[in-house]
Amino acid sequence: MKLFLDTAVYEEIEEAVGWGVIDGVTTNPTLIAKAGHDHEEQVKRICQIIGNVSAEVVSEKRDDMIVEGRRLASWHRNVIVKVPMTPDGLAAGKVLAVEGTRVNVTLCFSVNQALLSAAIGAYIVSPFAGRLDDINEDGMKVVADIVAAYRQQEIKTLVLAASMRNPMHVTQAALAGADIATLPFSVLKQMFNHPLTEAGQKRFLDDYRKTQEAKPAAAPAKR
Repeated sequence: MKLFLDTAVYEEIEEAVGWGVIDGVTTNPTLIAKAGHDHEEQVKRICQIIGNVSAEVVSEKRDDMIVEGRRLASWHRNVIVKVPMTPDGLAAGKVLAVEGTRVNVTLCFSVNQALLSAAIGAYIVSPFAGRLDDINEDGMKVVADIVAAYRQQEIKTLVLAASMRNPMHVTQAALAGADIATLPFSVLKQMFNHPLTEAGQKRFLDDYRKTQEAKPAAAPAKR
């Protein structure tokens, strides 16, 4: 399962890219606005250091979304255009997909919606597991059911588990068979943590220092 970072903060993305563990980024205008940047400039900047950068349309009507989606796609070859799970969103996504643009259908909450996304040739569908959990539904079961349905029907659309709230969500997404999980920078950092790793690293370093301290001092060089 590939990991995407769900942020528009360039410094977070740059650090995660340096770790070598992420393959993409998901953004939206809200995240970019919170980061205090211009939408186009920030997406282009992110695309310079990582592939697979989802940029979302904000229009509501089919024709407007098509125009906007084309504009987003023109910014950089790494852009994936996000469209909403609505009739107009899917209609626009169909046109964009036929034109060769990679499309990410966002705000998916059911298998049926995922099937509709696949029908338009979406590159990615994004079920929001955390938001389903928020309303007392099993978000990861929906992710697993979408994966199962796609495999049964030999559908190539990638399943991106979104709205990851904690490291356990990431584990569950992987076990559910998701192709991708997108997560906040804070959750990505938490994935590194385990008390035994920390204790083991401390012990190794302490032992090494002790062996260095126990070494006899080097004899002075003869003149």
